[in-house]
Amino acid sequence: MALMIEARRRLLARSHRGTLMALPWIALLVDTLTISGTGVLATLGRQSLPIFTGSPDVADHLVVAGPVVLLAWLLMLGAFGSYSTRDLGAGTQEYSRVLHASLLTAGLTGVGCYITKFELSRGFFVLTFSIGLPLLVLNRFLLRRALQSGRRRGHFLQRVLISGRPEHIDEVGRVLQRERWLGYEIVGALTPPVHLDEETGTGIPVFGNTDDLVKYCTTGEIDAVFLADGALTSSGQMRQIVWDLEHEGVQVVVAPSIANVSRERVRIRPVGGLPLVHIDPPSAARATRWGKRIFDMVGSLVLIVLGAPVFLYAALAIKLHDGGPILFRQTRIGQNGRDFPCLKFRSMVPDAESRLRALHEDNGYTTGLFKMKEDPRITRPGRWLRRYSLDELPQLFNVLYGDMSLVGPRPPLPSEVAHYTSDTRRRLRVRPGMTGLWQVSGRSDLSWAEAVRLDLYYVDNWSMLQDLNILAKTLGAVMGSRGAY
Repeated sequence: MALMIEARRRLLARSHRGTLMALPWIALLVDTLTISGTGVLATLGRQSLPIFTGSPDVADHLVVAGPVVLLAWLLMLGAFGSYSTRDLGAGTQEYSRVLHASLLTAGLTGVGCYITKFELSRGFFVLTFSIGLPLLVLNRFLLRRALQSGRRRGHFLQRVLISGRPEHIDEVGRVLQRERWLGYEIVGALTPPVHLDEETGTGIPVFGNTDDLVKYCTTGEIDAVFLADGALTSSGQMRQIVWDLEHEGVQVVVAPSIANVSRERVRIRPVGGLPLVHIDPPSAARATRWGKRIFDMVGSLVLIVLGAPVFLYAALAIKLHDGGPILFRQTRIGQNGRDFPCLKFRSMVPDAESRLRALHEDNGYTTGLFKMKEDPRITRPGRWLRRYSLDELPQLFNVLYGDMSLVGPRPPLPSEVAHYTSDTRRRLRVRPGMTGLWQVSGRSDLSWAEAVRLDLYYVDNWSMLQDLNILAKTLGAVMGSRGAY
C-alpha cells in the first residue's frame, strides 16, 4: 500500500511539471487566436465604419500587410519573453512584457510603412492595436486567475525543498503556505548538520543536511529549491549548486530574511558580481500627503451623492424596526493616536454595548478584534446591512471630515490600542480606512495576527496604485460577503 501511495505521489509530481511546461504553449495558442480574431475584426471594422474611408487599393493591401503585422506581433511577444514560465501567474512583469511588445510592434509597423511608403490602412492599424492590446492583457488576466484558482485547489504545484536554518525555513514556509496561489508545495527541508531534529517548528519534515542539497534535487521529484539563511557557507557553494543543477530543471530561489517588503521598495544592483539588495525606506509618510487626502475628499463626496438612495432606505429600515437611533457612534483611534467618533448605521440592539462584557466572558475573549458569526445582538435590518458592509457607509462622512481615509488600516478601539506592542502601533501612523488589505484578504475570517501583519504591510508599502487595487478588490469581497458578520 505504501509503495502504491509513493508511486502515485511521484506520478502526480511529474504530471504537475508537465502541465506547468504546457502553460506557455497554452498562452501562445490563446494569443494566436486573439490576434487572428483581432485582424478579422479590424478588417471588417475598416470596411464598415463610416469614419474610415480610402481607396479600394488600400483595402487590397490588407491581404499582404495583415498576416505580416499579426505574425510580427506574435514574434515580438516571444522576443520579449511573454511566454516564459518564470512570470506566468505572478507579478506585473507578465503584463509589462505584453504591453511593451505590443507598443513596439505598433511603432515598428508605423515606421516601416512610412519608410517603404506602403499604404497600410490607418483604420486597420488603429483598430488592430486598440482592440488587440486590451484583449491580450485580458487573456493573461483570465489565464492567471484560472491558474491561481487551480493552485489553491492543489493543482499545478511546484514541489519545493527549503534549505537553511530551521527558524528561517519556517519563515519562508509560512509565506508559501499562506500564499497558496503562488503554486509552491513544500515537501521537505534541509538543515545544517548541527540541527538534528526530524522536523522544523512548524512541522516541515527534515530530509537531511544542507550539504545533501544536490543529491535530493537530482531525484526528479523537486521542481524548485529555496535557499534560506544558513543554507550556504560561501558564495562559491552557491555557484557550484547552480552548476550542478544546470540540467536538472530545478529552479534555484534565494530567500533572504526580507519579509513584508513590496517589490517597489526592493532594488537589486550587481556590483563586481555581487548582487546587492537595496531596500527603500517605508512609505508611511507619503500616505499622509495631500494627494491621498484630495483623492479621499473627492471620492467620498462622489460616493455620498451616488449612495444617497441607499442611505435613505437603510435609515428608514432601522428606524421602523425598533424606533431606536439610526446611527451608532463609537470612539475609535485614528492617526497618531487621536480618538474620533466613528459612524455606522446601527446594526445591533440599542443596549448592545452593555451586553458586550457577558459575550466576552462566554467566548473567552482576551485581546484583539472581537467578532462572532452568530452575535445575538444583531437586528434583522442589521444582518443585511452587515452582509454587504452597508452599515459602514456613514464612515464616508468621517473620510470627508478627515478622520479616516477610503483605504487604510482598520480603525481600532481604545481597548485594543491599550494592548498594542511597539510594532503594532505603526498602524496608527496613517489614517484608518473604510477598507484595506485586511478586508480584501478575508475580513473577519482572518486571525488578529494576520490582520495586523496586513495593516503593517500597507503602512510600510503604501502607494496610490495599491489603494486603487484595494478599492477594486473591495467590491468583490463585499459582494461575495466573504468574512462579513
